[in-house]
Amino acid sequence: MDIVKPREPFSPDWRHVEAAARNREARRLPLYEHIICHGVMEAVLNQPVAGLFRGSDDDLREGLARTCRFFRTVGYDTVSFECCITDILPGGGALGRHVQGVIRDRADFERYPWDRIPDLFFETFSRHFDALESVLPEGMAAVGGPGNGLFECAEDLVGYMDLCYLAADDPELYEDLFRTLARVHTAIWSRFLSRYGHLYCVCRFGDDLGFRTSTLISAEDIRRLVIPGYRQVIDRIHQAGKPFLLHSCGCIFDVMEDLIAAGIDAKHSNEDQIAPFPVWVERYGDRIGNFGGIDTDAVCRLARAEMREYIHDVLARCAGHGGIAFGSGNSIPDYVPVEGFLAMTEIVREYRGE
Repeated sequence: MDIVKPREPFSPDWRHVEAAARNREARRLPLYEHIICHGVMEAVLNQPVAGLFRGSDDDLREGLARTCRFFRTVGYDTVSFECCITDILPGGGALGRHVQGVIRDRADFERYPWDRIPDLFFETFSRHFDALESVLPEGMAAVGGPGNGLFECAEDLVGYMDLCYLAADDPELYEDLFRTLARVHTAIWSRFLSRYGHLYCVCRFGDDLGFRTSTLISAEDIRRLVIPGYRQVIDRIHQAGKPFLLHSCGCIFDVMEDLIAAGIDAKHSNEDQIAPFPVWVERYGDRIGNFGGIDTDAVCRLARAEMREYIHDVLARCAGHGGIAFGSGNSIPDYVPVEGFLAMTEIVREYRGE
């Protein structure tokens, strides 16, 4: 299959993305993606990327250099880069690999090496952040940081179904789990901001709190147990002078006011079957920045002319409603056609006069 190559690289300026995250209209509408799969990068660059992340330090630097080159080539001011906490949780995997949770009762919780987790994170991922620092192009900064929020880490250690049982069977342990995760996350983020915060113009984690019709646990539990941990992390991020972007999929309208009160500066993720992007902007654009715009399904299936009409309609409806960064409402996984992704970025670049 022949891939339509994008235009030549442009001069990135991370301040456009930061402005959007601070809910200010950027001078140039920024592109943004939460995640872009390596397969799409490799097709555009015509170079391997994924395998380099499993190699030596030199390979890792080259992999991140190519990642930055990809984002710059297709018109992004920032590179999205995070290292996931769930990747280093001892005994984890209930969320990503659907194995049995490592924490099933109080005894499991008490023997779990909570105090070791921050060290494990940096023993594993400092080389990644160091490599990123060595290859960031002039004018670019990163968006991301330590990936995963409290809820996803709880799911990874317990399992979603068993987490729901735990809430009913042992509410004290259920509460202790979230409070301990808040302490661990705050420790990781504090160290990260001290060592690597200068690489990032916007700090972010993803924590999918909802599905198509509701939140995954009760809104009250999110208010009582999850959001206080967010607030601790967000406070550290704000003390470091950075805005915070929350990525959370699903129908989370029931807790949006609480999330805004906790200090989120911007929010990403939208699905048309829940609410099209302009709905989020109309409801919350006077207080927070909004990242996203086009349903990932539309990137997959729309022809260029239809996609152009879709994108221009979204942007017209969002005009004058604060900070916007445009991209898919979720991510660009490996099933998204490269042509569809490139059409999206080209339409936005044409819209901004490039």
